[in-house]
Amino acid sequence: MVTYLHITRRIPKLLKPYTTLQLPQAQQQPLTTHQLKSLVLSHFSHGKFNNILQNVVALPAVLLTACHNLSASARLPGSRPLLDSVSARFSLESMCREIRENRFDVAASCVVLTGTGSPLGQLVLPNLKLKVLVEAVRMVLEVVYDERFVTFCYGGRVGMGRHTAVRYLKNSVENPSWWFRVRFNRHRFGNEHVERLCSVIQRKLNDVVLIGLIKRLFECEVLVIELGGNWIGRGFPQECGLCSVLMNVYFDEFDREIQEIRLRENRESREMEPKLVGSSDGGVYYKPVKVYAVRYFDEILLVTSGKRMMAMELKNSLLRSLEVDLCLDVDKVNTAIHSATEEKIEFVGMELQAVPPSVLRPPMTEKAIRARKKYLRQKEVRAMELRNARQRNRRILGLKIFKHVYKKTKQSDGFKFDFSIENEVREIFKSWADEVVQEFLDNIDECQEWHRRLSGGDFLSLAHIRNQLPPELIDAYDNFQEQVDKYLNPVKARKAIEEEAERIREEEEERYAKGTLEDLTRLCMKVEAPIMLIRKAVKLVGFTNHMGRPRPIEFLFALEDTDIIKWYAGIARRWLDFYCCCHNFKAVKTIVSYHLRFSCILTLAEKHESTKHEAIKNFSKDLKVYDLDGNDEVYFPTEREVKMMGDRNLSDPKPVDGALTLAVIRLASDEPPTPCIAHFCDNTTTVFYRVRLLQKCLNINPLDKEKWVQGMGTIHESLDQKCLPLCADHIHDLYMGRINLQDIDCASFADVD
Repeated sequence: MVTYLHITRRIPKLLKPYTTLQLPQAQQQPLTTHQLKSLVLSHFSHGKFNNILQNVVALPAVLLTACHNLSASARLPGSRPLLDSVSARFSLESMCREIRENRFDVAASCVVLTGTGSPLGQLVLPNLKLKVLVEAVRMVLEVVYDERFVTFCYGGRVGMGRHTAVRYLKNSVENPSWWFRVRFNRHRFGNEHVERLCSVIQRKLNDVVLIGLIKRLFECEVLVIELGGNWIGRGFPQECGLCSVLMNVYFDEFDREIQEIRLRENRESREMEPKLVGSSDGGVYYKPVKVYAVRYFDEILLVTSGKRMMAMELKNSLLRSLEVDLCLDVDKVNTAIHSATEEKIEFVGMELQAVPPSVLRPPMTEKAIRARKKYLRQKEVRAMELRNARQRNRRILGLKIFKHVYKKTKQSDGFKFDFSIENEVREIFKSWADEVVQEFLDNIDECQEWHRRLSGGDFLSLAHIRNQLPPELIDAYDNFQEQVDKYLNPVKARKAIEEEAERIREEEEERYAKGTLEDLTRLCMKVEAPIMLIRKAVKLVGFTNHMGRPRPIEFLFALEDTDIIKWYAGIARRWLDFYCCCHNFKAVKTIVSYHLRFSCILTLAEKHESTKHEAIKNFSKDLKVYDLDGNDEVYFPTEREVKMMGDRNLSDPKPVDGALTLAVIRLASDEPPTPCIAHFCDNTTTVFYRVRLLQKCLNINPLDKEKWVQGMGTIHESLDQKCLPLCADHIHDLYMGRINLQDIDCASFADVD
């Protein structure tokens, strides 16, 4: 609390223009993160934040910042100012008064959709005005709680997503022995969960109006938190950004309990890293007992390096806390303890397993070693060819120079030249001579042969002969032998080569011994993409036939060629982004480069009633298309681009579910100019697109685990066959996966069939 008091005393006076209901002309820009944080902290006193909704959320500057967050992915360059776009849709001042006076009608700002026989219940879509309010509340709660969450809490936080959690598991978890993932039976937050959530929020926020707003949002089903489902964090329209923050707030007490267990185990461990505690020949190693935890929304993974009994006690304690304290329905049958080395476990859409380090960094195979030796031999041959060519060119050029100098000398007729080329010629030949001598000295075999010829069997080395010769001759001979030994004696060079070979051999032995020791004493985390599930999804959508070969997709024939390629490209890029951190990323590349690419080519060929070769000739394997100016555009990842891809250090890329289960078909109709329904888009040149969902096209219930792909989420089927007016830029972004249906005001046209 002392820290907050110090912070609040230093809040700059620049915040004063934001604390009024009128937005000044000079302050029509969204707040920065620092300004928003300072504004929220200015209402902190006596250990709580007071009247946050009326004093912070109800400010025009905060609501404008919320509008900016919603439109960040949908605004186009060159658009008019954001404040003008917002004012064209609703008045910020009147909205601020409604919030401040607690008159904002949540129920009137919603559209309720019900799918025909939908197992997912009804879908409540907030309009754009309510979305702005929800986003403003999310921003404020993020400032209040984000720094209080534990370090292993991922999801719904800036820079803390799926890939961040996976990198933590790969880099920090060592020697895991047992692990388990907490699974929940599919159920939604009820009244008791909402009441408990509000009581947790009241510990930090003294704001009855905000608590009442959150309860109304849950009552109207604008906020829906469903545990055990497959649609959180995937960009579906039934998601809400505020739900992620509230879920983290709800689980915060549980996270702190896990943190206490981890700290207790670390204190009881003697060392943080394995140390040799026995004799040098005994090889006794001590591995400290550690507990690792990662939570991504409702996916909870616990890893321990201790014994199975310890893992069982930890599991029983945590399940008791979830059931009793948090009142959650845990699936005890599937929440089982698994061996980290013998069984894989699924987490955040990827498969984890503990393996020795040599599995992650395997040594070179015999085939690779032979290929490397062949490459080095070819490199030597090319170097020799270049050296011979250089010598040949030097000889030809030298003869030309001599011929030219001789010709000029004959033509001079004894007269001096007006210019002198003696120095230039001398420098050229000197540099050539130095290079030739250096190449000769670098050849050990040539030096040895010439050293043998010049120093072996000479009668001048005999003592009785040397006594009969003049001293000048003896000195000259000795100096010559010294120079021969200095430059041509290969003993030192051979010794250096032998020492280098010995050093390399010792390094190889040391590396092998270290690798063998690590394989026996250390375990690392291997993260893999679920290839079997990906192939099942590829087959389910229709990219491949029953034999696993690419095939065309018929319902895409109604799209333009460019839109077909963009639809495939959006799926391909999302798969490549999501699984780029996996060990078997090469298998995902194969699925994208072969199955998806040739399925797109076959779809284009079938649409134009041509052959595959004709489609490749027209579009090429890189699926190039041309714009109105004749410039080629490539949307699908090229073969070279896919081959060069690796881990790109992403934070939280969206899964492919939203792009894989959705297709928007352009309607051939003459409609009056309609505004684009992307958030705060001012473009009125739009085209109507009909939404088609995969589960409705295939007539499959997503809850059927045998027919549907395990872990793949679905868009609520009440949006099937709905029409969405979108401009050319935003339909492009929707196809390419840059925006989702969550970034579109679906409530505006959700009732249009």
